[in-house]
Amino acid sequence: MNARKSAEAASGAGTAGAKGSPRKSARPGGRSARVQESVHRAVRELTAERGREGLTVPAIAARAEVTPSTVYRRWGDLHELLSDVAVERLRPEGPPEDHGSLRADLGAWAEQFLEEMASAAGRAYIRDALAGDPDGSNAGQCSGYAAEQVRTVLDRALARDEAVPELEEVMDHLVAPMMYRILFRPGPETGPGAVDYARSLVERLLPA
Repeated sequence: MNARKSAEAASGAGTAGAKGSPRKSARPGGRSARVQESVHRAVRELTAERGREGLTVPAIAARAEVTPSTVYRRWGDLHELLSDVAVERLRPEGPPEDHGSLRADLGAWAEQFLEEMASAAGRAYIRDALAGDPDGSNAGQCSGYAAEQVRTVLDRALARDEAVPELEEVMDHLVAPMMYRILFRPGPETGPGAVDYARSLVERLLPA
């Protein structure tokens, strides 16, 4: 496969996958950032204390020490707020670990991705992210997170002079099947056997 073409495709596809509404495309700064953090923290705390059923905009606003109108003005309704919180929680904490080869890097990342997304918390965040996403921007942002992680793995492999697939090929043959299983056909592949399933997808993508 052409390494330069793969690198260019990875760069372009990663950027496209991360597109979304201007409000959600980047972390806010200043007072806006403080409001977001306090409201997000209030959602997490109240969820832990009362469960999802106990969440209301007035209760969240009171805990965050802002007015309900501030929450409605920024997020529209409770579903969109929960969706925004979920997208932030799904943001990767750092780049994928470097294990020295494309196969090892992609296998380790796929295992971790499937384990996190298939967990009870991961499924809840995915549901919330999609439920309050009328224009699809949150789905695009979450896809962008995964694409950026995969692109990092591919770029490292290119730097080691390894042959790499294009980013969209990895997304279609590795990420897409895992998300389909998680959302629509949960079973052994997204349970205790998740590690073997993730590795099998990598083996199909990168046959020896």
